[in-house]
Amino acid sequence: MSMINKEINDFTVQSFHKNEFKTINKEDILGKWSVFFFYPADFTFICPTELEDLANKYEDFQTLGCEIYAVSTDSHFVHKAWHDASDRIKKINYPMLADPTHALAKDFEVLIEADGMAERGTFIVNPEGKIVGYEVSAGNVGRNADELFRKVQACQFVAEHGDQVCPAKWQPGAETLKPSLDLVGLL
Repeated sequence: MSMINKEINDFTVQSFHKNEFKTINKEDILGKWSVFFFYPADFTFICPTELEDLANKYEDFQTLGCEIYAVSTDSHFVHKAWHDASDRIKKINYPMLADPTHALAKDFEVLIEADGMAERGTFIVNPEGKIVGYEVSAGNVGRNADELFRKVQACQFVAEHGDQVCPAKWQPGAETLKPSLDLVGLL
């Protein structure tokens, strides 16, 4: 079943952010764009490459009014330990959410029950708290922050210009499509 337009459930989790432990809840995400970036576990191999890629692009996401939330089923204490031990993770300036109870992983339907870890899932959430874009990848395939950034831009564009759609490889300023009334039901 599709997750598009699903409103995320209320949640309260601990996070590690800017060398502090902080509580984050649903109220904190409302009113702005968000990306929930699930990854299997701290102290792994592909995950730090993805999180570093996002860290390098984080300022660009911020210019869009979009917050990044990295999420794993590790505790906020493990996030801090990983941050302290890894040069790649030290670059992160966005919140790392702890989901040891699996509340978020279950809500976003990325929990691998047998392992107690999350799939590699990326979710774009609009200011109303609804999922407007998502992708779940195999655990052995890393993601690309540049493409995620483009997708956030496209989601924001169509939210603002509801009568237009973004074609493949769309970039800001490029031509969009205006579907005819006959084709609207086919989108």
